[in-house]
Amino acid sequence: MKDVVWDEILSVGVDEIDQDHRRLLNIFNLLNRAVIEGDSADYVAATLEELINCTVWHFSHEERLMLKHRYGETEAHQAEHQDLIRSARDLQREILHGDMVMMDQQIEYLERWLSEHILTADLRLGSYLSQVMEAPLARS
Repeated sequence: MKDVVWDEILSVGVDEIDQDHRRLLNIFNLLNRAVIEGDSADYVAATLEELINCTVWHFSHEERLMLKHRYGETEAHQAEHQDLIRSARDLQREILHGDMVMMDQQIEYLERWLSEHILTADLRLGSYLSQVMEAPLARS
């Protein structure tokens, strides 16, 4: 599988989220290359751990913005985040226990999930945030 290259089509229109996404893609590409090059299971697991940690931080970042700006789809978006983290942790456990070697199929799953999430849920969030972050917050 080829590296995922940042493209403006992946931009959600909010610089701080786009910066997070670029970082996630860079770590994902490290993981992809580690699998392709047959690096050790420990290195693959460590790289996956870095990707998970960065993803958890990014999701917290997005969720903070959702709460601050009263995003109406917060719960559904958070549920998607939890699904990905759960799947990534399951995969990591399998690698660490030697139950499987990470294959292209798992990498493709992570890439597809990340891309689809950015192109759907995150684009909706970005569109919303672009509007409300530009306008002054209404005070109650």
